[in-house]
Amino acid sequence: MEKLFDVAIIGAGPGGYVAAIRCGELGLSTVCIDDWKDEKGQPRLGGTCLNVGCIPSKALLESSEHFERTALHLGDHGITVGSVSVDIPAMMARKEKVVQTLNNGIGQLFKKNKVTWLQGRARFAAASGSWTLEVEKDGAVEPLAAKHVIVATGSRPAELPFLPFDQDRVVDNVGALDFDSVPKRLGVVGAGVIGLELGSVWRRLGAQVTVIEPHAFLHHADEQVSREALRQLKAQGLDIRVGASVADAKVSKKQVTLTLKNASGEQDEAFDKVLVAIGRRPNSEGLGLEKAGIQVDERGFIQVDELCRTNLPNVWAVGDAVRGPMLAHKASDEGIMVAERIAGQGTRVNYATIPNVIYTHPEIAWAGETEQALKAAGREYRKASYPFAANGRALAAAEGAGFVKLLADARTDRLLGVHIIGPKASELIAEAVVALEFSASSEDLARIVHAHPTLSEALRDAAMMLLSR
Repeated sequence: MEKLFDVAIIGAGPGGYVAAIRCGELGLSTVCIDDWKDEKGQPRLGGTCLNVGCIPSKALLESSEHFERTALHLGDHGITVGSVSVDIPAMMARKEKVVQTLNNGIGQLFKKNKVTWLQGRARFAAASGSWTLEVEKDGAVEPLAAKHVIVATGSRPAELPFLPFDQDRVVDNVGALDFDSVPKRLGVVGAGVIGLELGSVWRRLGAQVTVIEPHAFLHHADEQVSREALRQLKAQGLDIRVGASVADAKVSKKQVTLTLKNASGEQDEAFDKVLVAIGRRPNSEGLGLEKAGIQVDERGFIQVDELCRTNLPNVWAVGDAVRGPMLAHKASDEGIMVAERIAGQGTRVNYATIPNVIYTHPEIAWAGETEQALKAAGREYRKASYPFAANGRALAAAEGAGFVKLLADARTDRLLGVHIIGPKASELIAEAVVALEFSASSEDLARIVHAHPTLSEALRDAAMMLLSR
């Protein structure tokens, strides 16, 4: 007879492994099932985010930024260096070391919290008071039972039908994180987070990068921030073609020729490699969802309510497999919420304050409402922006590009949105999220003492400008 767990979690990405650890902390007998393997066939925890997403991309962004700063900008600080070169294999080895360190850390936390880790692919089999799952590994099937099931299977890159991934000339985020040399010409289809971040990495290292975006540039961000980001990234050397699309493609052994279409017509351009970053699709196939009767929408997302409950009792789903932004921290907080709900607590996720970050240079981050959303809703608001060019710490670091923008209710002064483009925006946005969570006003932010000189003073100064001070 199969073992009965309190909770079975399908997927060990940032939604699944965080949920598993929290379940373990709460004293629930927990099993986490995942089939991720590295290029050597070894099982790994962490899913896309840790293995081929958030973490390795940030490692390469950091390395490439060090290279560009050393090669181009240290002279501004009075530092003279000799010839600067790139060792791509060493850079990739460092990236892998970072990933492996964090992989080991998750494994240790699983052991500490008595989480059982099973390697294999899980699917729903039956329900009779509890849920039965089948776990398949190397052709063998092992059943297990659980009172609750959390689906945290993540997502995968979307393909263009006429330009499938071969991970050589045409790559997704996985392939773009593992080039063995710098391509002379890199085409990037899609100016979203993945496209801009990985395009920035290879541009800094010497590639000529062309970014093709058929729609508005960063349309989810505040329009003022999007305009500044486009200006800054173009000035750095990214060739960003807004309003262009890929009409056709031809792949040979040596290059990829894209037929680009815009308002002026069509033209062919050749690239050494092409990164397709047009979005992601939920991993919801092969789980037996239809057999179990779990509702899935036309795009493959598992349908859940605001507490991540599916239409079936004791079956939950979190992260990229469900509605909402495809963000690792969103998945993790949903995983924590579900674990605590199973344990009888009343936890919720405040989706209105989830921060968004793009790790370009300058960084881009925001939380809350955009100005265009407030206009569309007919809400009366006030706004103010403060430039990093007037911030002492930013100027001392030669990082004066960008600004902090605040939006507040015209009547109550309650903060509605915070938008940052500039140095360390990914870190500065945390203060904004705290302010939004506690329904702070711009006056609250203006009256909090900030250390001087710091980048965070730009938030306070923007609040003071909002108050006409």
